[in-house]
Amino acid sequence: MALRPAWAEVDRAAIRHNTRLIVERVAPAQVCAVVKAHGYGHGPVQVADAALRAGATWLGVALVEEGAHLRSAGQFTEPILLLSEPPCSQMDAAVAHGLTPTLYTAAAVDAAAKAVAASTRREPLPVHVKVDSGMHRVGARPDAAVRLALAVHDSPELRLEGLWTHLAVADEPDHPFTTTQIQRFGAVVDELAAHGVRPQLLHAANSAAALTRPDARYDMVRCGIALYGLTPSPQLGAVADLHPALALKARVALVKRVDAGEAVSYGLRYRLDKVSHVVTVPIGYADGVPRRLGAVGGEVLIGGRRRPIAGTVTMDQITVDCGDDDTVVAGDEVVLIGRQGDEEITAWDWATRLDTIAYEIVSGISRRVPLDYP
Repeated sequence: MALRPAWAEVDRAAIRHNTRLIVERVAPAQVCAVVKAHGYGHGPVQVADAALRAGATWLGVALVEEGAHLRSAGQFTEPILLLSEPPCSQMDAAVAHGLTPTLYTAAAVDAAAKAVAASTRREPLPVHVKVDSGMHRVGARPDAAVRLALAVHDSPELRLEGLWTHLAVADEPDHPFTTTQIQRFGAVVDELAAHGVRPQLLHAANSAAALTRPDARYDMVRCGIALYGLTPSPQLGAVADLHPALALKARVALVKRVDAGEAVSYGLRYRLDKVSHVVTVPIGYADGVPRRLGAVGGEVLIGGRRRPIAGTVTMDQITVDCGDDDTVVAGDEVVLIGRQGDEEITAWDWATRLDTIAYEIVSGISRRVPLDYP
């Protein structure tokens, strides 16, 4: 069956370029390529393969299911870090798939040890303990993290391979709280050292910190958004020569000549002030195009020109106002994210209009959008 006329193109060469850039920037620290959330909408298996070929040595996911999916591809023997503590009910599966759990509760440490004891593993399971250094989402408070890390260190079933934290405002240049978090994390490292314990891998840096904070790189950095060629925030500016890897495209399905004074799409919120050629494109909010995009001035590219989205984005289609241009025909390429001719629309363009972040835009692309790897 032919693919539907709406798709995303993922440039694996761009991912390799971005990975190499990060690897070179942070050396000698290792790079963990974060491929959770379906590879930020880019496809986890293909992204993981490209990143590992370019020098990444670890993969990072959020869910046991995501790690199991990578293992089932049959090509990845590299360590896969679970960035969230798995539920105790899934610890057996994490062990069976050779995943490296993040732990931050005593219950999970106990569950991991029991899962290893009940498995066929002959060696202790490497685990990473996460420190809550001030983001207050997940992780153990510094004093509790020390106790957990020592408990892991003393467990015959577990090996304290890593200790890590996550930075809350690394994407805001010069925010003092990043330094505060690094200092709090360092205090935990020092306390463990006083007990004669030094995990093999210390890590704190996300994409923003990896690119801008050498003091946060430690032994490994965890990069997601930069891997895909997107800056972590507009405030950081061009901190690196990142190449966006994803383009979202479709083809014109229908062109209608609509009279002045008529309104377009649900709610009749977009009224034409002149006779216009209204184009229907077969992609909508079920595919990841935000419903509000038309209301905040969203555009697409057709024929190398910017064209406004006309009215409300619907579940399966958008309508586009091509004005008096009668050259657009069914089958013409429509670029929603990406470049066409001399024009470009980026994920950050969408995000800025919608008061969100590029992470949400690309990871929100639906699984029903086919991914093409030209």
